[in-house]
Amino acid sequence: MDIRKVKKLIELLEESGISEIEIKEGEEAVRISRAPTGTMVPQFISAPIAAPAPPPAAAAPAASPNPPGAPMRRKDDRNILPSPMVGTFYAAASPTAPPFVQVGDEVKEGQVLCIIEAMKMMNQIESDRTGRITAVMVKNGDPVEFGQPLFAIE
Repeated sequence: MDIRKVKKLIELLEESGISEIEIKEGEEAVRISRAPTGTMVPQFISAPIAAPAPPPAAAAPAASPNPPGAPMRRKDDRNILPSPMVGTFYAAASPTAPPFVQVGDEVKEGQVLCIIEAMKMMNQIESDRTGRITAVMVKNGDPVEFGQPLFAIE
């Protein structure tokens, strides 16, 4: 579905009193709902794609420590928090605010570490574990890729 159509749907939802809208085009569908705080929460739904037949069991490789679709990690990368999306990295909530975390800070699971802006949406990235920030691997305002290391947490 074209992103311009999605943006137009969001505008229509904002202008009307509707709290949710769902549109289907062929096998693609998009649902946009207004969260209780008034923010938009787009949800993209795609029809499942038929997977190719698995190779014979004798030719199957040994189990990988990485789940399918996850970025490849080496054993020494277990303390690295990778970017969950493509976007622009922001270390603070605003240009004048202090950064969410700095090297040496203790963090708790679920604590906001940074913001990644993707398609004009600000996404708070939270810590997946408790520990100490030992490295911030991205500069404020830098573009980031999916799976790119953001922080080292020990």
